[in-house]
Amino acid sequence: MNTDNFTPRRLPVGIQSFEKLRSEGFVYVDKTALIYKLIQAGVPCFLSRPRRFGKSLLLSTIEAYFKGKRELFRGLAMEQLEKNWYEYPVLHLSLNAEKYDSKERLADMLERQLQAWEQLYQTGGKGITYSGRFMTVIKQAYEQTGRRVVVLIDEYDKPLLRSFDNSKLQDDFRETLTAFYTVLKDADPWLQFVLITGVTKFAQMGIFSNLNQLSDISFDLDYNTLCGMTLPEIETTFVPELEAMALKQKLSHEALLEKMTRLYDGYRFTNDEEFTPMYNPFSVLNALMKRAFGSYWFGSGTPTFLVDMLKKTNFDLREMDGIQVGALSLSDDRADVNNPVPMVYQSGYLTIKKYDERFNMYTLGFPNEEVKYGFLNFATPFYTPVSQNDTNFYIGKFIHELETGDTDSFLTRLRAFFADFPYELNREKENNYQIVFYLVFKLMGQFTESEVRSACGRADAVVKTPEYIYVFEFKLDGSAEAALRQIDEKGYLIPYTADERRLIKVGVSFDKEKRNLGEWLIEQATEEINKP
Repeated sequence: MNTDNFTPRRLPVGIQSFEKLRSEGFVYVDKTALIYKLIQAGVPCFLSRPRRFGKSLLLSTIEAYFKGKRELFRGLAMEQLEKNWYEYPVLHLSLNAEKYDSKERLADMLERQLQAWEQLYQTGGKGITYSGRFMTVIKQAYEQTGRRVVVLIDEYDKPLLRSFDNSKLQDDFRETLTAFYTVLKDADPWLQFVLITGVTKFAQMGIFSNLNQLSDISFDLDYNTLCGMTLPEIETTFVPELEAMALKQKLSHEALLEKMTRLYDGYRFTNDEEFTPMYNPFSVLNALMKRAFGSYWFGSGTPTFLVDMLKKTNFDLREMDGIQVGALSLSDDRADVNNPVPMVYQSGYLTIKKYDERFNMYTLGFPNEEVKYGFLNFATPFYTPVSQNDTNFYIGKFIHELETGDTDSFLTRLRAFFADFPYELNREKENNYQIVFYLVFKLMGQFTESEVRSACGRADAVVKTPEYIYVFEFKLDGSAEAALRQIDEKGYLIPYTADERRLIKVGVSFDKEKRNLGEWLIEQATEEINKP
């Protein structure tokens, strides 16, 4: 294929309307067999997925199905599965659009939606509560049409997510939404199907405590692939786009998919070992449309509140990638701002890596490189005096010095980096300097092989460049000689002795009082290395 002759198809980046997607010729990854399975189960459901993972399109597809729009499903699995195509009344509520900076904003949104439904079903509604009006609409829709009602609620938690720093507003939103959503329990005789979606369960804060008939399918293996994309779906649906992107990027088909996997794959929404890892659909579609790799999902929203919570709670960033949490913390409906990790997980910045059935424990980690480096880049200014725009500048300088073998300049720059820290910033946390080391070496991993110690028996940091392998050991209030001695005595160089690159040992002392690097010693490993 010559990319000059490539005619791009319409990829549904940001398209949330199933009718628009199908009627205007956008490419669609067919999820309708799974949607049909969910609908036929007939159970009121709740689904949590990160932002831009296709929740709104999912609800729009379900709405089109229940409105009997068979023509939109032509050529899809649903066309063969459904034989009757009855039309049901659908009440579709989306809380996604508003800013929600006051209780009046939520009231205005509910008022507009209720008035539209009341006009459609001629229920009136003046003089009664929002919940009373909602119940009246449901009953009237059932009586007028003779069919039970479908209720779809999109981004139910948006008002609460936008107001975590305002406890009074949280209370107001919670009171209003609890009364509104609880209607669905008493209205069950008139309901055909209910699906509520959101980013996080932790914003519920008791909102659904009385709505105990909801089945949370967020962790169900059966619906693991309901939102997002699998590798087979990508390879089957986007054949010409993959070919065109491979040509533009000068990569083989295999190398292109390998890079796409590193950047965008890795989401796991179940504890079952048979899970299918999911690709971020927003990033995949953008990459295929632009035929270029980029930080599309991360760039579409900033985790300011989450990083601020991590900082305020003195959370050690080094623990995030590989942290273990109890199962209850991922399924409980109570948000705890003093324990930010579950919120970080639900927001899509962490995902399930392993599950220990015996102890009912999850191991969480960054799903992929887009999220890992995006998050760490974003977090760096919260822990250092470096602005977000300057982070890559510093990292680039660090890497250049190590690639050219100028270890002394690298450490001198690192010392200057610490010297720029305001005293209060360093004083906030005793091991803040360790977090900064972690950030520097982790961010270097975007451009070269870089590791930070995560287990005993490993050096503090290892950096691999085309010509060198550096093994770093930092000593708090210890000597550089002691750091070098530990590298030798613990055998930190042994895993790299078969490599033809030059091995460089770097021992560094860190002065706790001065809050900066002290002395350092640099040695090239030339003698035979024996196991300790």
